[in-house]
Amino acid sequence: MNFLAHISLSGDNPKIMVGNFIGDFVKGRNLLEQFEPEIARGIALHRAIDEFTDSHPIVAVSKNRLRPTYRHYSAVIVDMFYDHLLARNWEQYYKEFLPDFAERSYRILEGFHPILPEGVKYMLPYMTKGNWLVNYARLEGIDRALSGMARRSKHESKMELAVDDLKKNYEDFTQEFSIFYPQLQAFSKNWLEQET
Repeated sequence: MNFLAHISLSGDNPKIMVGNFIGDFVKGRNLLEQFEPEIARGIALHRAIDEFTDSHPIVAVSKNRLRPTYRHYSAVIVDMFYDHLLARNWEQYYKEFLPDFAERSYRILEGFHPILPEGVKYMLPYMTKGNWLVNYARLEGIDRALSGMARRSKHESKMELAVDDLKKNYEDFTQEFSIFYPQLQAFSKNWLEQET
């Protein structure tokens, strides 16, 4: 899953949200040596979400549809597709209006600026200015994100072409996401209740 899903699966604790958001930018297992406990819990939740997602049979169906063209980049692309589908169908999963959720999330993340990894500090102003969390709902927003990732990739990824595959198989991806995401919500909620 990508930024929108990770933030939205964090519950009501701002520190867990921050940790879950920065998870991809943090290396190592010694999280409590690097961050205060609730931030560390958020990073651990991020990793648990990734592990649950990567091993899920429904997600495998989505990835396998893309694998012939995009190889190992298929997992990254599916993460982006699923964030698009979450943003597009937000009201099915959450009560808070998506633009309000996005605005609140940007404010929370900015409030923790001193502890953010350098890569996040660099990215966050672009994310906020471009309102990525809301714009993921638009095909143009996902296309822009994937094209940017393709430009930054060290190897040829073809990610700039991936939105065509989303359009072509939109119903299939939507159905897979609609089965998978409630299971991911339940997993995350259970993890937060148990890992206290």
